[in-house]
Amino acid sequence: MIQKLLEMAFLEDLGDIGDITSDAIFTDNKLDNYYLVAKQDGVLCGADIFACAFHYIDKECKVEFSLSNKEKSFLDGDLLKCGQQIAKVQGSINTILKAERVAINFISHLSGIATEVRKWVDLLSLIPNNNTKILDTRKTLPGWRQLQKYAVKCGGGTNHRMGLYDMVMIKDNHIDSIGSITKAVEIIRSKWGERFKIEVETRTLKEVQEALTNNVDIIMVDNMDIDTMKEAVKLINIKTGGKIKTEASGNMNLERVKAVAETGVDYISVGSLTHSVIAFDFSLRKILV
Repeated sequence: MIQKLLEMAFLEDLGDIGDITSDAIFTDNKLDNYYLVAKQDGVLCGADIFACAFHYIDKECKVEFSLSNKEKSFLDGDLLKCGQQIAKVQGSINTILKAERVAINFISHLSGIATEVRKWVDLLSLIPNNNTKILDTRKTLPGWRQLQKYAVKCGGGTNHRMGLYDMVMIKDNHIDSIGSITKAVEIIRSKWGERFKIEVETRTLKEVQEALTNNVDIIMVDNMDIDTMKEAVKLINIKTGGKIKTEASGNMNLERVKAVAETGVDYISVGSLTHSVIAFDFSLRKILV
């Protein structure tokens, strides 16, 4: 998958001719060192893919993730500080300049996701006795889903289903089209039995009660206000003793997430973690900082 993404990225960047600027200026295959610098605080993700981008152009190029004194090696999930030199890239100047933007695009996007997820996770960690986990969604870039979900894990989040194939999710459109939660669950179980976990999206307390009668695995409380959500979670926990898990979704932001977690939900799903993330700020410099 990574090789396919790199192939597309370099075809997009180099076209049929290549780097017409670097190829004209650097013709002697001169070797040099460049250094990747974090320009903000955050969480690293995508170190291997960053290296793979340079190796895609030239297998002899060397990429080493460590502080300049080599006392620490950086791994995905590590905290970064603004101004830290976190990697050295050694190879021909031509190779480095050809691969630089593609490599940084990958690591910036993935580190941006990991950094954003950590904000949510750290905020929930301040709540006493909190067990709520932050989930990602399927709102991902086409072709990038596995990488983006990997970045969520590096930030301390939890992965929801990977796609439409690994967990049943009965959503509002399913329910409205087939007529009821009960009918949808019956059809699913007649087709798949107990092969897959079943999650049901609910919009009202009445739908929550109906979902409970069908003994599903997860009940999503979608776009509910805090008071209704709290009542729904309480009802589910009383009826099932926590056997049926709860997920809150809809209009999530950092200002609201604490109040949502305090309702006692098991999971909070956040689409913006992958579909609206701001890229982490890195630069590749010739001069060691």
